[in-house]
Amino acid sequence: MSDGPVGVRGPGWDERRTSLVLPSPTALAATWDADLVRDLGALLGSEARRKGVDVLLAPNLNLHRSPLGGRHFECFSEDPLLTGLIGAAYIAGVQSRGVAATAKHYVGNEAETERMTYDSLIAARVLREVYLAPFEAAVAAGVWVVMSAYNQVNGALMAESPLLRDPLKTEWGFDGVVVSDWGGVRSTVASALAGQDLAMPGPNDFWGDPLREAVREGTVPEAVVHDKVARLRLLAARVRALPESATGPRPRAEHDAPFPAALSGRPHPGRATPPGVPMTLAERVQLTRNGLLAPEAAGSERAAGGGAADPDELALLRRAVADSCVLLKNDDGVLPLATPRIAVIGAHAARTRIQGGGSGGVYPSAVVSILDGLREVAPGLVHVPGVDIQAGPSPVDRAWVRMLGDDGAELFAEDRRTGWLPEPSVVEGTRTVEVSSFLRPEVSGHWRLSIAGWGRLTLSVDGRPVLDTHVPCDSDDPATVHLKPPFRHAVVWLEEGVEVLVTGTRAIEPHTGRACVLAADPPRPDDDAAIQAAVDAARSADVAVVVVGTTEEIESEAHDRTGLGLPGRQDDLVKAVAAAATTVVVVNSGGPVAMPWRDEVDALLLCWFPGQQGGHGVADVLSGRREPGGRLPTTWSDVPLVEAAPVHGQVIYAEGLNVGHRGWLTADRSPGYWFGHGLGYTTWSYESLTPVGDGVRVRVRNTGERPGREVVQVYLSKPGSGRPPRWLAGFAVVRADPGEAVEVTVALPRRAFQHWEGGGWRTEEGEFVVHAGRSVVDLRLKCVASPSP
Repeated sequence: MSDGPVGVRGPGWDERRTSLVLPSPTALAATWDADLVRDLGALLGSEARRKGVDVLLAPNLNLHRSPLGGRHFECFSEDPLLTGLIGAAYIAGVQSRGVAATAKHYVGNEAETERMTYDSLIAARVLREVYLAPFEAAVAAGVWVVMSAYNQVNGALMAESPLLRDPLKTEWGFDGVVVSDWGGVRSTVASALAGQDLAMPGPNDFWGDPLREAVREGTVPEAVVHDKVARLRLLAARVRALPESATGPRPRAEHDAPFPAALSGRPHPGRATPPGVPMTLAERVQLTRNGLLAPEAAGSERAAGGGAADPDELALLRRAVADSCVLLKNDDGVLPLATPRIAVIGAHAARTRIQGGGSGGVYPSAVVSILDGLREVAPGLVHVPGVDIQAGPSPVDRAWVRMLGDDGAELFAEDRRTGWLPEPSVVEGTRTVEVSSFLRPEVSGHWRLSIAGWGRLTLSVDGRPVLDTHVPCDSDDPATVHLKPPFRHAVVWLEEGVEVLVTGTRAIEPHTGRACVLAADPPRPDDDAAIQAAVDAARSADVAVVVVGTTEEIESEAHDRTGLGLPGRQDDLVKAVAAAATTVVVVNSGGPVAMPWRDEVDALLLCWFPGQQGGHGVADVLSGRREPGGRLPTTWSDVPLVEAAPVHGQVIYAEGLNVGHRGWLTADRSPGYWFGHGLGYTTWSYESLTPVGDGVRVRVRNTGERPGREVVQVYLSKPGSGRPPRWLAGFAVVRADPGEAVEVTVALPRRAFQHWEGGGWRTEEGEFVVHAGRSVVDLRLKCVASPSP
């Protein structure tokens, strides 16, 4: 099994085993293109096969109930239909390569705060029509694995919930495996009887021997265990993991490159110690300073498996970026850029954030920043970094890692290309992990040196102790234990150009994971001076492209957001530049952010977390090489309609059916940008809407001067029915040349006309109004239709 959804990490979390990185799920949903998402899913399936992975733990089918949800970037949309159709396409693509996809987190898992315990209180009709609907679509698409969530729904932990049997296994006929989220099984009999099939990670304290004893005592029928085994065997057969005699030969991973060799026992030029004798840290220090010991080669799994990434794969990722970019605003046709004098401003331009934080993160095989991409189309551009936004510590770029025993003896050592080590190679007998790195300061001043982990932590500079403390582990959330260990800091004066050796250690204690991070940050720059430098650069250019965005402290797993504001003084930066020059803002975030300056800028483009080809894709859009093809999969507003975090241990879904844009349609104010909104570089007219069979036929025409891509959106309404004001019923992507008219048939499934009542689906009699247009409020045509009998 391997985490997703934007890549396939593989058997270990190691920067030397890299992965292709797709745009974030919010970006995939912004394409509204099931065919494209299916192709991207197939790419992930091929990646999984290369890495020997049988089960990809993705996609996440929870909804954008609130923009404050910490894992917003990892979910597709606020709308159940869009989420279900894009999720089904993702699943079909992954499983086309013989790799299982996993529909998660079943169900009501729309918040990260207290996620192990909170209780989601959701009415039966709301569950069926909104939150269960994407999972029903996944089962209909043939998903092989479903993951039960940590939280409770209506008083029952999901690993013990009756929802695992009905509707999942009975009504929907799911024949696959229900796997728990890591640590989600916290009982023996209740979880076994509920329909949970696999407790992860194993061995699990509540299954194994306790489950065997429950069968002996008769509290869990033996047939229940037989059913679980049968489902696991079926999964093994589907991914071709059974012996060849049972399933035929299994495709071999294209490359299983070993990690770079450990330093211990390896000869080096200039070393007097014989091979086979461990090298001391002092030896490494001297050899490195003498230029005789270099970092490990930057080899990657993909490179080891046959050279650089496939050009067709990179082209697919690049196309996905352009098709997901949402152009929210384009006053006076500022975009596409037609000027050679461009000032590029902002930290995210050079350090584009390509993915969200948490267990789904992977190491990219290569990254193209927005600055890199723009330099290819405008080589004379000027770049200024803008204001500082780095809230958390910055891991060092290269580190030596040693495993030490009880007496301090070295048991193992290796070079690493980063100081962020969620899974260092701890060998038996290890009591301490030691991480060291040379630091040559670029500026003099008070540097913040940091070490993260659980247990005893120390820091030293050139052997001089600067920190010694103990951090007890106070969480049982796997993401916190393994991915977010707490930092401890020491502020040390360092001289420009004077190299120092920074060493951190953490003690390995039971149940505290292995994660360790060594970080170093320079003195913070002066934001006022940075803003003035940005203004000066903007005034000397024809147009300023300001790239703003979030950080991992804001959008990441295991915590919700407390607000929608951008970190640091990015708002001040945008306002100052917009007052000085023609300004295009590119927003690099996984979900909505507050944009108090949106009326002051000339153009506004969302690029989401765009994956490793983000820079090329964004440059394609800004330069006009490609159309900005995305449409909003969720409403963007400066304020949320509902909070995400639980109150007194409960998340009350009081808004009922009116999630997202449905709620905004009933509110007394409007959001910044409506669900479905997005501009292109051409214009469209909607000419006709005609009922046909089980759907409608829509005729549209490209009335502009460029080829274009349009997302035709179809909504239903039924005034006086007690349903939301409008709801999405179908959509289709069309392309047309200038002046060309195209017709597309949008299917309207029977479920679009139904509602849940009295324990079953009911179809309301009478006519429904069908609307077609460019967003939930930009509706150009309407007709009436009745559901087929």
